[in-house]
Amino acid sequence: MGRLKNLIRALRLPFATASVLPYILGSIIARAEFIPLNFILGFIAVLCTHLSANLINDYADSKSGADWQDRSFYRFFGGSKLIQEKVFSERFYLAASVSCFSLAFINVVILAFILKSLSIVIFYLGILLLAVSYSQKPLQFSYHRIGEVIIFLLFGPALVMGGYFIQTKIFPTMEGFILSLPFGFLTTAILFANEIPDFPEDAKTGKFTWVSVSGPKNAYMIYYCLEFCAFLAIVSCVVLRYLSPIALLSLVFIFPVFKAADILRKFAFDKKRLIESSKLTIMVQTVVSIILILGVAI
Repeated sequence: MGRLKNLIRALRLPFATASVLPYILGSIIARAEFIPLNFILGFIAVLCTHLSANLINDYADSKSGADWQDRSFYRFFGGSKLIQEKVFSERFYLAASVSCFSLAFINVVILAFILKSLSIVIFYLGILLLAVSYSQKPLQFSYHRIGEVIIFLLFGPALVMGGYFIQTKIFPTMEGFILSLPFGFLTTAILFANEIPDFPEDAKTGKFTWVSVSGPKNAYMIYYCLEFCAFLAIVSCVVLRYLSPIALLSLVFIFPVFKAADILRKFAFDKKRLIESSKLTIMVQTVVSIILILGVAI
């Protein structure tokens, strides 16, 4: 039981909603063309790719020394710390990551045969390159203030338009791209909120995120911008009739955003207080994403 709990912690399984929910929305845009088998194969590929990226991120941050600066486990940021606690080795993380990527690729190849198109394999290899290069050398996007852009692309346009492509073989579409914007901004806001408490340790090991641009004290302003863009995109989707008016219910969750931003402003260097801002940001992303899915389905 304890090993299973540690495995879930290593995979960061609760964060999987950030990839699964936008994929679901992309899959149901074309209601009449929904194919359950394609959806399941794509779902497995998306989930395994996300989990693999989580694993390779911990591996890379251990190698660079970033996760060794503070060995406390905060659940929402700073990594799983299981390498630092000597529960799992770096080799285990690397092997588990390769295994997850391999399972995802097998499902993508099966989809390629079903769709009779190699384009999905090429599309996935591009995603794989970005996902690995987010953490790993030589590119290490997350160490050079580009990680936030990669997360926006992978958890927004790639997932929504990818889900739509698996059902329809059509890529890209303007509707899919615009519908993906709220997801991209919401998930990038999660990443950014989690980067603020990690900033002192990251800076010591040469890992520079967007927090290094604003500084921890003013980082809440970038956080506000990301969340504002997400809600603005939702309103735009309703105006364009890509979402039903029910999606406007998500605007209620601006209030938790205000609370999270206030915590980021007042307690930028207090990691225990920043756990609450991370919780609120994840909650907003999850609940708003579900409302957007309902906005398409209804």
